[in-house]
Amino acid sequence: MIGQIVRIISNLYTVKVDDMLYGCKARGRFRKDHISPMVGDYVKIDIDNNYILDILPRKNELKRPIIANVDMALIVTSTKKPDLDLKLLDKLISVITFNKIEPVICFTKIDLLNDKEQEVIENLKAYYEMIGIKTFYNSETIEIKKFLKNKIVVLTGQTGAGKSSLINRLDENLNIKTDEISEALGRGKHTTRHVELYKVCDGYIADTPGFSALDLNGISKEELKNTFVEFKEYDCKFANCLHDKENICGVKEAVKNKKILQSRYNNYLLFLKGLEK
Repeated sequence: MIGQIVRIISNLYTVKVDDMLYGCKARGRFRKDHISPMVGDYVKIDIDNNYILDILPRKNELKRPIIANVDMALIVTSTKKPDLDLKLLDKLISVITFNKIEPVICFTKIDLLNDKEQEVIENLKAYYEMIGIKTFYNSETIEIKKFLKNKIVVLTGQTGAGKSSLINRLDENLNIKTDEISEALGRGKHTTRHVELYKVCDGYIADTPGFSALDLNGISKEELKNTFVEFKEYDCKFANCLHDKENICGVKEAVKNKKILQSRYNNYLLFLKGLEK
Protein backbone atom coordinates (compact mmCIF):
# COMPACT_ATOMS: atom_id res chain seq x y z
CA MET A 1 0.00 0.00 0.00
CA ILE A 2 1.07 3.59 -0.60
CA GLY A 3 0.92 6.20 2.16
CA GLN A 4 2.64 9.36 3.37
CA ILE A 5 5.01 9.72 6.32
CA VAL A 6 3.43 12.25 8.69
CA ARG A 7 5.71 11.87 11.73
CA ILE A 8 9.15 10.53 12.58
CA ILE A 9 10.27 9.94 16.16
CA SER A 10 13.59 8.15 16.53
CA ASN A 11 13.43 5.21 14.09
CA LEU A 12 9.62 4.91 14.12
CA TYR A 13 7.81 6.25 11.05
CA THR A 14 4.10 7.03 11.23
CA VAL A 15 2.57 6.48 7.79
CA LYS A 16 -0.93 7.64 6.88
CA VAL A 17 -2.86 5.51 4.38
CA ASP A 18 -6.28 7.01 3.74
CA ASP A 19 -7.55 7.62 7.29
CA MET A 20 -5.42 4.94 8.97
CA LEU A 21 -2.06 5.43 10.71
CA TYR A 22 0.63 2.73 10.73
CA GLY A 23 3.79 2.72 12.83
CA CYS A 24 6.54 1.41 10.57
CA LYS A 25 10.24 0.64 10.57
CA ALA A 26 12.49 1.31 7.56
CA ARG A 27 14.08 -1.59 5.70
CA GLY A 28 17.76 -2.16 6.44
CA ARG A 29 18.74 -1.47 2.84
CA PHE A 30 17.87 2.22 3.26
CA ARG A 31 20.73 2.61 5.74
CA LYS A 32 23.02 0.58 3.48
CA ASP A 33 22.15 2.84 0.53
CA HIS A 34 22.48 5.98 2.72
CA ILE A 35 18.80 6.85 2.20
CA SER A 36 16.79 8.43 5.00
CA PRO A 37 12.98 8.56 4.80
CA MET A 38 11.61 12.06 5.45
CA VAL A 39 8.36 13.45 6.73
CA GLY A 40 6.30 14.15 3.61
CA ASP A 41 7.67 11.16 1.70
CA TYR A 42 5.20 8.99 -0.17
CA VAL A 43 6.16 5.39 0.55
CA LYS A 44 5.18 1.81 -0.20
CA ILE A 45 4.57 -0.12 3.01
CA ASP A 46 3.99 -3.70 4.11
CA ILE A 47 1.09 -3.27 6.56
CA ASP A 48 1.31 -6.89 7.73
CA ASN A 49 4.90 -6.53 8.95
CA ASN A 50 4.92 -2.71 9.40
CA TYR A 51 7.86 -2.03 7.12
CA ILE A 52 8.57 0.75 4.64
CA LEU A 53 9.48 -1.03 1.41
CA ASP A 54 10.26 1.84 -0.92
CA ILE A 55 10.29 5.64 -1.16
CA LEU A 56 8.58 7.22 -4.16
CA PRO A 57 10.43 10.00 -6.07
CA ARG A 58 10.38 13.39 -4.31
CA LYS A 59 9.40 16.63 -6.06
CA ASN A 60 11.58 18.59 -3.60
CA GLU A 61 13.20 18.36 -0.19
CA LEU A 62 14.77 20.43 2.55
CA LYS A 63 17.69 19.32 4.67
CA ARG A 64 16.92 21.62 7.58
CA PRO A 65 14.16 21.18 8.56
CA ILE A 66 14.19 17.67 7.06
CA ILE A 67 11.03 17.36 4.99
CA ALA A 68 9.99 16.41 1.44
CA ASN A 69 7.24 17.11 -1.10
CA VAL A 70 6.36 20.57 0.15
CA ASP A 71 4.11 23.02 -1.73
CA MET A 72 5.23 26.10 0.19
CA ALA A 73 7.33 27.17 3.15
CA LEU A 74 5.83 29.64 5.62
CA ILE A 75 8.69 31.61 7.18
CA VAL A 76 7.44 32.68 10.60
CA THR A 77 9.38 35.85 11.41
CA SER A 78 9.32 37.52 14.82
CA THR A 79 9.43 41.31 14.87
CA LYS A 80 10.33 41.45 18.58
CA LYS A 81 11.33 39.05 21.38
CA PRO A 82 13.24 37.65 19.56
CA ASP A 83 14.13 40.68 17.47
CA LEU A 84 13.63 40.84 13.71
CA ASP A 85 16.40 38.90 11.93
CA LEU A 86 16.48 39.97 8.28
CA LYS A 87 19.67 38.02 7.64
CA LEU A 88 17.96 34.76 8.59
CA LEU A 89 14.80 35.71 6.70
CA ASP A 90 16.68 36.39 3.46
CA LYS A 91 18.80 33.27 3.87
CA LEU A 92 15.67 31.15 4.32
CA ILE A 93 14.09 32.74 1.24
CA SER A 94 17.20 31.86 -0.80
CA VAL A 95 17.37 28.24 0.41
CA ILE A 96 13.63 27.72 -0.07
CA THR A 97 13.63 29.30 -3.54
CA PHE A 98 16.69 27.26 -4.54
CA ASN A 99 14.83 24.08 -3.55
CA LYS A 100 11.88 24.99 -5.81
CA ILE A 101 9.49 25.70 -2.94
CA GLU A 102 7.35 28.82 -2.75
CA PRO A 103 8.41 31.09 0.16
CA VAL A 104 5.69 32.85 2.17
CA ILE A 105 6.37 35.25 5.07
CA CYS A 106 4.35 35.60 8.26
CA PHE A 107 5.36 38.43 10.61
CA THR A 108 4.50 37.81 14.28
CA LYS A 109 4.32 39.84 17.53
CA ILE A 110 3.29 43.07 15.81
CA ASP A 111 1.41 44.02 18.99
CA LEU A 112 4.76 44.46 20.78
CA LEU A 113 5.91 47.23 18.41
CA ASN A 114 5.63 50.98 18.79
CA ASP A 115 4.29 53.14 15.93
CA LYS A 116 7.71 53.75 14.36
CA GLU A 117 8.61 50.06 14.49
CA GLN A 118 5.26 49.11 12.96
CA GLU A 119 5.93 51.48 10.07
CA VAL A 120 9.26 49.75 9.42
CA ILE A 121 7.52 46.35 9.27
CA GLU A 122 4.76 47.70 7.02
CA ASN A 123 7.42 48.97 4.57
CA LEU A 124 9.19 45.58 4.67
CA LYS A 125 5.91 43.78 4.05
CA ALA A 126 5.18 46.02 1.06
CA TYR A 127 8.64 45.38 -0.41
CA TYR A 128 8.48 41.58 -0.13
CA GLU A 129 4.98 41.63 -1.63
CA MET A 130 6.29 43.82 -4.47
CA ILE A 131 8.96 41.25 -5.41
CA GLY A 132 6.34 38.48 -5.46
CA ILE A 133 6.55 36.93 -1.98
CA LYS A 134 3.17 36.63 -0.28
CA THR A 135 3.37 38.18 3.19
CA PHE A 136 0.98 38.02 6.15
CA TYR A 137 0.68 39.16 9.74
CA ASN A 138 -0.11 36.26 12.08
CA SER A 139 -3.34 38.04 13.07
CA GLU A 140 -4.69 37.51 9.51
CA THR A 141 -5.98 34.06 10.41
CA ILE A 142 -8.81 33.86 7.86
CA GLU A 143 -6.59 35.00 4.98
CA ILE A 144 -3.83 32.55 5.95
CA LYS A 145 -6.31 29.66 6.13
CA LYS A 146 -7.60 30.43 2.62
CA PHE A 147 -4.07 30.69 1.22
CA LEU A 148 -2.90 27.41 2.78
CA LYS A 149 -5.97 25.35 1.84
CA ASN A 150 -5.15 21.95 0.30
CA LYS A 151 -1.39 22.59 0.52
CA ILE A 152 1.48 20.82 2.27
CA VAL A 153 3.21 23.62 4.13
CA VAL A 154 6.36 23.64 6.25
CA LEU A 155 6.77 26.24 8.97
CA THR A 156 10.28 27.51 9.50
CA GLY A 157 12.00 30.49 11.08
CA GLN A 158 13.90 31.46 14.19
CA THR A 159 13.31 29.75 17.53
CA GLY A 160 10.59 31.48 19.51
CA ALA A 161 9.05 33.25 16.50
CA GLY A 162 5.67 31.65 17.19
CA LYS A 163 5.41 28.70 14.78
CA SER A 164 3.52 26.42 17.16
CA SER A 165 1.37 29.32 18.32
CA LEU A 166 0.43 30.04 14.70
CA ILE A 167 -0.70 26.44 14.15
CA ASN A 168 -2.78 26.64 17.33
CA ARG A 169 -4.34 29.84 16.02
CA LEU A 170 -5.23 28.14 12.74
CA ASP A 171 -6.72 25.11 14.54
CA GLU A 172 -7.28 25.51 18.29
CA ASN A 173 -8.07 21.82 18.66
CA LEU A 174 -4.43 20.90 18.10
CA ASN A 175 -3.17 22.62 21.28
CA ILE A 176 0.52 22.26 20.37
CA LYS A 177 2.89 23.00 23.26
CA THR A 178 4.36 26.53 23.33
CA ASP A 179 6.76 28.20 25.75
CA GLU A 180 7.91 31.63 26.77
CA ILE A 181 10.96 33.51 25.53
CA SER A 182 14.16 33.11 27.53
CA GLU A 183 15.01 36.59 28.82
CA ALA A 184 18.62 35.59 29.50
CA LEU A 185 19.23 34.30 25.97
CA GLY A 186 16.92 36.68 24.12
CA ARG A 187 15.45 33.86 22.05
CA GLY A 188 12.77 31.23 22.27
CA LYS A 189 12.99 27.90 24.03
CA HIS A 190 12.66 24.78 21.90
CA THR A 191 9.20 23.24 22.28
CA THR A 192 8.99 21.23 19.04
CA ARG A 193 11.20 18.12 19.22
CA HIS A 194 10.40 16.49 15.90
CA VAL A 195 8.94 17.20 12.47
CA GLU A 196 5.26 16.30 12.17
CA LEU A 197 2.50 16.96 9.63
CA TYR A 198 -0.72 18.27 11.16
CA LYS A 199 -4.04 18.26 9.32
CA VAL A 200 -4.93 21.95 8.97
CA CYS A 201 -6.95 23.91 6.38
CA ASP A 202 -7.78 20.76 4.39
CA GLY A 203 -4.06 20.25 3.91
CA TYR A 204 -1.02 19.67 6.10
CA ILE A 205 1.23 21.98 8.08
CA ALA A 206 4.58 20.74 9.35
CA ASP A 207 5.70 22.11 12.70
CA THR A 208 9.48 21.84 12.94
CA PRO A 209 12.19 22.17 15.59
CA GLY A 210 13.26 25.83 15.76
CA PHE A 211 16.71 26.87 14.64
CA SER A 212 18.72 30.05 14.22
CA ALA A 213 21.63 28.89 12.04
CA LEU A 214 21.56 27.88 8.41
CA ASP A 215 24.15 27.49 5.69
CA LEU A 216 24.02 27.79 1.92
CA ASN A 217 26.00 24.65 1.15
CA GLY A 218 25.40 23.32 -2.34
CA ILE A 219 24.37 26.67 -3.81
CA SER A 220 26.68 28.23 -6.41
CA LYS A 221 27.23 31.98 -6.74
CA GLU A 222 25.09 32.10 -9.88
CA GLU A 223 22.31 30.14 -8.18
CA LEU A 224 22.46 32.41 -5.14
CA LYS A 225 22.09 35.46 -7.39
CA ASN A 226 19.00 33.92 -8.99
CA THR A 227 17.32 33.43 -5.61
CA PHE A 228 17.23 37.22 -5.20
CA VAL A 229 14.40 37.45 -7.70
CA GLU A 230 14.25 41.26 -7.83
CA PHE A 231 17.78 41.43 -9.28
CA LYS A 232 16.46 40.00 -12.57
CA GLU A 233 14.60 43.25 -13.26
CA TYR A 234 17.81 45.23 -13.78
CA ASP A 235 20.30 44.99 -16.66
CA CYS A 236 24.06 44.94 -16.21
CA LYS A 237 26.90 45.45 -18.65
CA PHE A 238 27.96 41.80 -18.37
CA ALA A 239 25.54 38.85 -18.41
CA ASN A 240 27.52 37.01 -15.72
CA CYS A 241 27.60 40.04 -13.38
CA LEU A 242 27.43 39.04 -9.71
CA HIS A 243 26.48 42.59 -8.68
CA ASP A 244 29.35 42.99 -6.25
CA LYS A 245 32.56 44.30 -7.90
CA GLU A 246 31.52 45.45 -11.37
CA ASN A 247 31.40 49.19 -12.04
CA ILE A 248 28.48 49.24 -14.47
CA CYS A 249 25.83 47.23 -12.65
CA GLY A 250 22.07 47.74 -12.88
CA VAL A 251 21.48 46.10 -9.49
CA LYS A 252 23.95 48.37 -7.69
CA GLU A 253 22.34 51.36 -9.38
CA ALA A 254 18.90 50.15 -8.27
CA VAL A 255 20.14 49.86 -4.69
CA LYS A 256 21.53 53.39 -4.91
CA ASN A 257 18.14 54.65 -6.18
CA LYS A 258 16.34 52.73 -3.38
CA LYS A 259 14.51 50.45 -5.79
CA ILE A 260 16.15 47.42 -4.16
CA LEU A 261 16.00 47.16 -0.37
CA GLN A 262 19.42 47.96 1.13
CA SER A 263 19.17 45.15 3.70
CA ARG A 264 18.46 42.63 0.93
CA TYR A 265 21.51 43.73 -1.05
CA ASN A 266 23.72 43.76 2.07
CA ASN A 267 22.61 40.24 2.94
CA TYR A 268 23.25 39.09 -0.63
CA LEU A 269 26.84 40.40 -0.45
CA LEU A 270 27.28 38.70 2.93
CA PHE A 271 26.02 35.37 1.59
CA LEU A 272 28.13 35.72 -1.56
CA LYS A 273 31.26 36.32 0.50
CA GLY A 274 30.47 33.23 2.56
CA LEU A 275 30.40 31.11 -0.61
CA GLU A 276 33.98 32.17 -1.41
CA LYS A 277 35.38 30.48 1.69
